[in-house]
Amino acid sequence: MSVNRYLRDRGLLAATLAIALLAGLGQLLLWWIGPSVAPNDFVGPPRSGYTLINSHVTEYDVLGKQSMRLQSPHIERREDDESLYLNTPTFQLPPKVPGLPDWDGNSLYGWVNKEGTLIKLQGPVYVHRPAYTDPKGVAQAETIMHTSEVTAWPKEQRMETAEAANIVQGQRTISGVGMRANLNDNHLELLDESHGTFPPRKPKS
Repeated sequence: MSVNRYLRDRGLLAATLAIALLAGLGQLLLWWIGPSVAPNDFVGPPRSGYTLINSHVTEYDVLGKQSMRLQSPHIERREDDESLYLNTPTFQLPPKVPGLPDWDGNSLYGWVNKEGTLIKLQGPVYVHRPAYTDPKGVAQAETIMHTSEVTAWPKEQRMETAEAANIVQGQRTISGVGMRANLNDNHLELLDESHGTFPPRKPKS
């Protein structure tokens, strides 16, 4: 190898290394002084874990007995909190005493928490129980309840609302604003502006 060729090859190698070094330094300088990439903060609307059409859901208490049956033409389960969102749900609350009729009802919208222990019934709420004879042989009249925005605990068969409520049981009518009800023992409490209409007592023979 001649001296001229040796020098030419070394010069080419040195030039290549210099170009690569300059390119690396330029990229480093651009990264150092360039603007930082803005983080993507867009989250978007909550996604549905799944959607059920014309579905039936049954809740059970700690003893394995049915505490609620629920139907809805459209149910969505959200990924963020695993709760259920329902359109025009209907529901039945089986009594604790065997042989008695269910409480049944409906609302405009509904929400059920992940554990199934809490229900929100939104919009107008209708609750009904047909007439029956209790275990003591006493006839009990049909009960109809109209209210709205109800919070319910199905496993305890309790419900409450801060809205107006109207309850009709046979010939008796009571109404008020704010209500607490325990459907197990037929206990009802109206919190404000309560009014009632009761039929006259039958004279004793």
